Amino acid sequence: MKQARALCAALAVLAMTGSAAAQPTHTMVCGAREDIVAQLTTRFGEQVRSIGLAPRNRIVEVFASEETGSRTITVTSVDGTTCLMASGDYFEILAPTPRGAPL
Repeated sequence: MKQARALCAALAVLAMTGSAAAQPTHTMVCGAREDIVAQLTTRFGEQVRSIGLAPRNRIVEVFASEETGSRTITVTSVDGTTCLMASGDYFEILAPTPRGAPL
């Protein structure tokens, strides 16, 4: 129970940080994917920069704006519900590092 409460609190904090996820309450920000993407695009100028598959066939996407530096990480479930997981500023694209090279 203690771990579940801590996890819920951590996810709520992640949803609350940064520009795109700022909300007056500590609840997870979720909605229909098309609505969330429209807000990220129109309000924050963010576009999809990367995408991947998570457990339970969920899609993880990183949205970002090169103009403003804002970025948002979302997770979309198979039912089309998208939740904001983290957001913030100072997005930067890094050059690929050759395999085996030190970070």
